[in-house]
Amino acid sequence: MPAPVQIRTPDQRLRVFVSSTLKELEAERRAARAAIERLHLAPVMFELGARPHPPRSLYRSYLQQSDIFVGIYGERYGWVAPDEAISGLEDEYRLSAGKPLLVYIREPSPGREPRLAALLADIRSDDRTSYKSFSTPAELEELLVSDLATLLADRFVAGVPERDDASPEPQRGGARIPAPYTALIGRESDAQEVHDLLLAPGSRLVTLVGPGGIGKSRLAIDIAQRMAEEGWDVGFAALESLTSASGVLSTIARALGVRDTGEAPLEGAVLAAIADRDQFLVIDNMEHLLEATDVVLRLITASPRLKVLVTSRAPLRLRAERTFEVRPLALPEDGAVAADAPAVRLFVERASAVRPGFALTPENTADVVAICRALDGVPLAIEIAAARIRVYSPHELVTRLDSALSVLVGGARDLPARQRTIRSTIEWSVRLLDDPARRALALLSVFSGAFSRDAAQAVLGDAAAEEDLEALLDASLVHAREHGGIRVFTLLSLVRAYAGELGQEGDLDAARERWVAHYRRLSEESVAGVRSDDELEWLRALDAESENIAAVMRWLLHERRLDEAAELAWRLYLPLWLNGLLGVVQGWMSELLDIAARDQIPLSAFTEATARYYANAISFWRDPDLDVAPGLRRSAELFDGIGEGSGAALARVSLALALLARPNGPDVGGAGTALAEAIDGYRAAGDDWGLAMALVTRGRLDLVRGDVAQARKNFDEAPVVAARQREHLALVIARHHRGWGRLLTGDIDGAEDDFAEGLDVSIAMGHDEGIAYGVEGLLGVAAARGQARQAGRLFGAAQTLRRRTGIVNLAGFALYDPAVAALRAAGGGEEFDAGAAEAATMRIPDVLNSE
Repeated sequence: MPAPVQIRTPDQRLRVFVSSTLKELEAERRAARAAIERLHLAPVMFELGARPHPPRSLYRSYLQQSDIFVGIYGERYGWVAPDEAISGLEDEYRLSAGKPLLVYIREPSPGREPRLAALLADIRSDDRTSYKSFSTPAELEELLVSDLATLLADRFVAGVPERDDASPEPQRGGARIPAPYTALIGRESDAQEVHDLLLAPGSRLVTLVGPGGIGKSRLAIDIAQRMAEEGWDVGFAALESLTSASGVLSTIARALGVRDTGEAPLEGAVLAAIADRDQFLVIDNMEHLLEATDVVLRLITASPRLKVLVTSRAPLRLRAERTFEVRPLALPEDGAVAADAPAVRLFVERASAVRPGFALTPENTADVVAICRALDGVPLAIEIAAARIRVYSPHELVTRLDSALSVLVGGARDLPARQRTIRSTIEWSVRLLDDPARRALALLSVFSGAFSRDAAQAVLGDAAAEEDLEALLDASLVHAREHGGIRVFTLLSLVRAYAGELGQEGDLDAARERWVAHYRRLSEESVAGVRSDDELEWLRALDAESENIAAVMRWLLHERRLDEAAELAWRLYLPLWLNGLLGVVQGWMSELLDIAARDQIPLSAFTEATARYYANAISFWRDPDLDVAPGLRRSAELFDGIGEGSGAALARVSLALALLARPNGPDVGGAGTALAEAIDGYRAAGDDWGLAMALVTRGRLDLVRGDVAQARKNFDEAPVVAARQREHLALVIARHHRGWGRLLTGDIDGAEDDFAEGLDVSIAMGHDEGIAYGVEGLLGVAAARGQARQAGRLFGAAQTLRRRTGIVNLAGFALYDPAVAALRAAGGGEEFDAGAAEAATMRIPDVLNSE
């Protein structure tokens, strides 16, 4: 049993954004962090504002996710980037409008720069801002504690403001627990019983069984929240949109925070990730994928600290399984108070959501009870019926519902009784829609998982799409939620299945073509989008639609539309890399090649080049013994033949990496030839993103050759090239390697700046691989300074992050190894190992801020 987490205060971990210059106010920043953490708040210490080339969209993202702005000012105004009128420091203040503002000015500051003095004059005239002077970090800490405490009492006692799904720090565990659509009503004792069943000695697997719509998922969400509050790492794997058991392991991995990068066997990566932690996993909606129960069995067999809760209409039939039947909500007993019955409480709660002020009265109680009885206490049926209170009174509703159910239930006698009730309620509600809304529901059945408003409008294809979507929301046939700041929509599987039966075959075929066309267009637009200042917004948008993008890919492969499948995969290269899904696309493209060979389908040069690239470029990370060179050379030749210079260059960079990673020793000459051709290709194509990656790889080759000075030259050029384009990953990678070039040539402070910048950006992007590299870079800095214990902590943190996210760093590719070896040779091995052991119980932010 894990130790309980620290009890949350009423602030519910509000996020406090701290804005200041970096080195000038380093001691003050430490004092601010201490003050914020004393109140159990979350400090957001974004450190790019005063650095060169500040990515505005990144600190804007941090600000959007924060609740309170704290500005700390001394003498420096901060750096002003080319083509910018103000510094990042001032920009952060300007972007904080609408948040509580606490400003602290260090006095005396005799060398204060004129532009900062002008900014402070503006701040003093801003009646939204509380500002005070301080002279020492200790004084600042006490002022901030007092002011934050007062602010919490005044502004946040009533509740916590809603905020974006994204987080500026790596999340504990994996996928977030879904936000429930309804309150948990009448299930409190069930939740406690299942919770106790999960924690009983020897209990590893519990399955909630019951018909669709009975409330299994809602109960699972509540139990997941309880387990999280008790200190368990929680993952929530929703299988509703999957159509094949082959996707179950990948979905579980993502729920646990493990990326399917293709660098290691996925199941092994999952088992390694959860081996040292108390892990609770929910697998939701497994009834249509019962052939994947062996995946669940292998996980619980190999992971003694894992507990699994499954929801399914049927049990898994495993020996380790304990089942719990989820029954309908209780109805009023004769003579009991109707308002106390869970079924009635749910109806009233949902009815008041669509008609504010709705309540039980002596006049409507009998009708509400009759509605709940007619619907057998089934939660989904009650929710759908209650949505109609917007239009009908309870008496009108019970009359219409009784009539409809008597007709509708008879047409579905092959279904279990409760399932007939749910289906009949859905059918009844659909019949109350007007024709356009009914048609819209049928067409929306082509979606798989969450979809955006733009996607819905593209599929519906008419001017009234917005009105139709709102009508379906009003009827509770479509649900809406926030995902990364984007409003997305979903259909429950029962509703989607029924909706699919409504459509005319021709209409559905046309809708599916519009569905495919929309995501192809989205992928095309994303090519420029992810290489712009709006990169984070694009990544969030693509992540929100990831289930449909995967579904489109499966559809294209099923329909043997292989050229379109390859095109989709190629356009999404960067988002797939950043989201840790290259292993998934590798599987798609390997399947494409298998289909072409099995069905004897000729492939275009572009499709074959793309498929061979993906099938080979990632494989060598998983198995360095594989000979991927022929496949990558063939990919480059095919790209060359169609004038796709960037594609050919990318294949050659991957070829060079594969040649350097050969288990029997690096092929330095072959790698050098491939890189020279790649660099020429990128220069000819004007592709600065690719050129920066190629220069980094050539620098690594120089290190293998032992030419540190030449490596430094390549590493120094890479960030200059990367800065000519707007995509952040390339700049992170380039600066990270420049950091190593600086460290290896004695510039420790410069290296620290590069590593810290890369870490900041990677955290903002949610890029686990970049976070790991940033921590490892700071490990090199600590080792170079002889800080053995801190170096060990950073090493332990990086290893834990890599293990828990499934990110591999092949032997020979870890640039920190020589620094650690030198530290050990100098007698620091014992301290290093002690620090590594300490890191096992520390969060990454705590490691970074330890001395």
